[in-house]
Amino acid sequence: MSNATQHVMAPVFAALRDFEDARAALERVAGGARFRMCHPFGDLDGAGAFWDAVHAPLLAALPDLERVEHIRIAGADDDGAIWVGSGGYYCGTWVADWLGMPATGQVAHLRFHEFYRVEDGACVEMQALWDLPEMMMQAGVWPMVPQLGRFLHVPGPQSRDGLGPHDPARSAASRQHVIDMLSAMKRHPSQGGPEVMEMPRYWHPKFMWYGPAGIGTARGIDGFRRHHQIPFLNGMPDRGQYLDEITYHFMAEGDYVGVTGWPDMAQTISHDGWLGIPPVNKKITMRSLDFWRLEDGLIRENWVLVDLLHMYDQIGVDVMARMRELAAIRP
Repeated sequence: MSNATQHVMAPVFAALRDFEDARAALERVAGGARFRMCHPFGDLDGAGAFWDAVHAPLLAALPDLERVEHIRIAGADDDGAIWVGSGGYYCGTWVADWLGMPATGQVAHLRFHEFYRVEDGACVEMQALWDLPEMMMQAGVWPMVPQLGRFLHVPGPQSRDGLGPHDPARSAASRQHVIDMLSAMKRHPSQGGPEVMEMPRYWHPKFMWYGPAGIGTARGIDGFRRHHQIPFLNGMPDRGQYLDEITYHFMAEGDYVGVTGWPDMAQTISHDGWLGIPPVNKKITMRSLDFWRLEDGLIRENWVLVDLLHMYDQIGVDVMARMRELAAIRP
């Protein structure tokens, strides 16, 4: 699928690299697309509306803005739709307030996962998560509980081959490995203890799990379970039981696999344990956009972004308002 990537989205990604003629490039390729963005942006119709609401304010806050890609893959989902996945970070000097977050006057980095659906040589849909909580941390206005995982500037692939070329012969096996892994993960806790997930069968012993700000980064099976999975499943043990309410779009290219869905998780916060949230007995949907990299047939790295602000909004917590209060009382 490398040709699809280069032919359709590459001009947009090239323009976004240094934001030169980027709006015009986006309008040429995705003029009539629906842009599904993380909370609080929501859905936007058309490249112009998306630019005005999302990219333009960020560019005003970080005038030397650049978009740095770590990963770019393309592939067909189960319905035959072509998706182009792009992951990396926006970077620039933060000189003006953005979304109520105070400028730092220093370099800022903002992780992104963006997935573009392509039809007849044009982009018709984007599903994207930007790690806004990561910017809150950098601005010193963190409004949520401390994260269990490590906070760090998440790196690109250890193998330095995220932008390809990717070996197409490996794509199907990589995709199936990730799907089998996710199916095994769903067996716990309804079908038994942690052993039913067979994690050593799918994950490299030294794997890195790069979670979003609010959850953090973990290493290896023990770190992953302690800092993310155990709290997640303790709080929402019915995870994986509402498959008719969610959508997955998997794509794979070489050793890389991506998934997007809007939403791709549904579960109930029925117990204590996750992010310090009490058992509110509220069913929620979640958006998690992921990339995996396989090495020697095992998952070595997993980049994960979750729309935590959208989750909080569903349980009646206005994270943005709390963040603005913290910004207002800063010395």
